[in-house]
Amino acid sequence: MADPLVSEALKKAAVAWVSVDGGPALALWCLPIDDALYVVSGPGEQAAPGLAYADEARVSLRGDHGGRIVTWSAEVTRIDPRSEEWTAVVPQLAGKRLNAPGSATALAERWAAECSVNRLAPAGDPEPPGDASEAAPPRESPAARPARRPFRLHRVRGARP
Repeated sequence: MADPLVSEALKKAAVAWVSVDGGPALALWCLPIDDALYVVSGPGEQAAPGLAYADEARVSLRGDHGGRIVTWSAEVTRIDPRSEEWTAVVPQLAGKRLNAPGSATALAERWAAECSVNRLAPAGDPEPPGDASEAAPPRESPAARPARRPFRLHRVRGARP
């Protein structure tokens, strides 16, 4: 049984911030079913590097106001396309997939062939709330350039006497 805060946050989750192996947290659309989140990743879907073969991940759920509600460790399980869980979960996922090309059946077949469907189940207690905003520091970029003086169409002179 998951922590009550995690269970309540899971029920309303549509997007989860997922970090694998200490990497950056990525916003992934998800579907909550039975105290777990299901995430699809792969070609033609959202990119989640490392998630398909990970054993655990760090999941952060946020509220409508954008603030963090809870962060927890998740046990990651890849769903086998031949399993009963696949038959129960994937039609629900396909139905919630926005702007999906083709029918839900075609989408499920493509996922079975090319993508990964993962179950993220809570493992242990949630992390205690901290004072940190979890904002990442700006990355180094060669795109920065010095500011130039603004262009002026005409020269402004002082007032005449």
